[in-house]
Amino acid sequence: MRSHPISSRRSFLKQFAYGAALFTTPGLFAQELARPVQTPDQTEGPFFPDRMPLDTDNDLIVINNGITPAVGDITHLTGRILSAAGSPIRNAVVEIWQVDNAGAYLHTRSGNRERRDANFQGFGRFLTGSTGEYYFRTIRPVPYPGRTPHIHVKVKIRSRDDFNTQCYIQGHAANARDGVLQSVRDRAARESLIVPFAPVMGSRIGELAARFDVVLGFTPAG
Repeated sequence: MRSHPISSRRSFLKQFAYGAALFTTPGLFAQELARPVQTPDQTEGPFFPDRMPLDTDNDLIVINNGITPAVGDITHLTGRILSAAGSPIRNAVVEIWQVDNAGAYLHTRSGNRERRDANFQGFGRFLTGSTGEYYFRTIRPVPYPGRTPHIHVKVKIRSRDDFNTQCYIQGHAANARDGVLQSVRDRAARESLIVPFAPVMGSRIGELAARFDVVLGFTPAG
């Protein structure tokens, strides 16, 4: 039986995470040998979606069966959810949310909401497996008044409080002026939030890849 194109796309997105990390992150395995820096928690902010989209999967570029993609630089965001000891955490729910290319959140009080891109999902969710890996297809974040570009990340683990943090673009000029980012006083911890958004090798449409590992401050029992 011929596979449905939407099912095929979802299957591809689930399998992309490991490959994206392997081919776009130089020295990945060498980095994992060192004890990781604990990821600083950051504010959830006022714009966590107050009305969830109909589609909450890990592909924020296309909504449900839509054929029109969101506007923006397509970015493959990958990473692992790790314990304080650096071991992978499975069955963690990872959620991300961010503004669209016009600087609007999926929220009724977001600025610029009248120009919001209806083809951008704005929010996504992924459940980690045995490697702790997650994967999202989204867009490169853009600035909006008062903030440098960032992606919000929430990690949900059973019997634990939700963990909120934010991911930033390495080299962006507005990082030095961002109050939320600069509130992290420890340099190593602050730098752990800032990652390269690098071109994907061989992409004909200018796709980017970013790897953001989240290191939690505990080691799950068992």
